[in-house]
Amino acid sequence: MKKMFSAPDPGLFRLRISLRAVLGIGLAVAVCESAGLSLPASITGGLAALLALFTVADPTVRDQALTTALMPVVGLPVLALASFLHGVPTARDAVWSAVVFAGVYARRWGARGHALGIFAFMMFFVAQFLHAVPDRIPQLYAAVGLSLATAFAVRFGVWCIERRRPLPAAPAPPAGRGLGRPATRQAFQATAACAFAAAVGQVVSHERWYWAVGAAWWIFVNTASRGETLVRGVRRVVGTVAGIAAGLVIAVPLHGAPVATAALIAVCVLGIFYTAAPSYSWMMFFVTVMAGLLYGLLGVLHPGLLGLRLVETGVGALGAALAVALVLPVTTHTVTDHWVRRALHAVHDCTAAATRRLAGDAASEPAARAAELDVLLGRVRLALAPLVHPLNPLRARKARALQVLALLDECARQTRGLVAVAADPDASHDARLTAACHRVETAVEALLGAVPERAAGASRDGAPGHHPGAEQALGHLHDLERALVALATPLRGSSLAQA
Repeated sequence: MKKMFSAPDPGLFRLRISLRAVLGIGLAVAVCESAGLSLPASITGGLAALLALFTVADPTVRDQALTTALMPVVGLPVLALASFLHGVPTARDAVWSAVVFAGVYARRWGARGHALGIFAFMMFFVAQFLHAVPDRIPQLYAAVGLSLATAFAVRFGVWCIERRRPLPAAPAPPAGRGLGRPATRQAFQATAACAFAAAVGQVVSHERWYWAVGAAWWIFVNTASRGETLVRGVRRVVGTVAGIAAGLVIAVPLHGAPVATAALIAVCVLGIFYTAAPSYSWMMFFVTVMAGLLYGLLGVLHPGLLGLRLVETGVGALGAALAVALVLPVTTHTVTDHWVRRALHAVHDCTAAATRRLAGDAASEPAARAAELDVLLGRVRLALAPLVHPLNPLRARKARALQVLALLDECARQTRGLVAVAADPDASHDARLTAACHRVETAVEALLGAVPERAAGASRDGAPGHHPGAEQALGHLHDLERALVALATPLRGSSLAQA
């Protein structure tokens, strides 16, 4: 709870995104209802709007709009296919496995492939959730079209938050070929996990088996290593357990009362969007409560159904765990090493850009490098999550991982301070700053070996030697150098992980 509410939210960006989601999804459902569509169709439309607002993360507004426009092209054929195969379990399961593979494989094309792959999977999922049959296709198509159009209008017309603050570009995954490519490897893993979940889930329940497949799929979203996937599975189960407990208290007594249920669903949507970044467990809590409320609207909610959802979630998590352990596994150490090195390269690049700015190069943009560093640090935290998890019994590795995180956070803090000072044209006249920047670059080189570029340029002659801004910049550079030197111990002492 403390983590969720204390997580930084510069400019209230997450809050505004969350409020926009409530508006967009609420308007989408209202449009569907006004068009006279059925309740299942309106639920489908609401889910389509949620996915459009939640999964589209291209770095520019233009790319976001194009990805959103492509969603019906990808999703509607899948929705129709799932409806036609509803009564043919063998063919249905085989086709869904193909959708899973293609949806994960599409991540090799970046944010657009990632979002469209999720949308295709969820269109197949919603067909199972609503027991869609062919005669419902026209209404479902209408709901998806109306809702995506509404979400598009809200996101890119009424409340385009990204126009003022573009989303940071997602860092590229490790390079590879064939089975060494992350998207290819994960496509096989996710397909195996979902196939296991479908088979075992149907043994548990012939009606609600798809919850296991959904759990297995979502555990693979935004994970790269065996450890990350296992931790995400645990967090999903924890969030589901908490959500079921809340559902017994909140959703079951409502018996699907429309007004109260709609209000609580709006609260859940806000919670899903607001907690997605800082806490996967809290996000799953709100997803689980919302699912219970939707079942209440459909008139099928009872305590046993919530218990069944927990069992199916456990089946999906088990499928994911087995898949990452047995199918083309990647160790936590491999992924962690990649992202730590990327973060250190970003520190070097930012310092080099600051050096050029301090030497008088007005075209140098250290602020952009600092923003990239912040994104990469988020990826480092995700990669190290298995090692710093409270259940990790390897105390020495956990301590080293925590030390690495703390020192990288210190590097980011000092780098941001340096960037702020480098923007001051008067501070750039102190000759000591260039020398200090070079020492920082040398410290990075000591950790990584040769780096692509060393900033060149001496400060301008005849400039004052002790500008107050320069003193502040020197402090940031000295602290940054100390943090980089200190990183040598946990990074070189031994491997952070072998899991």
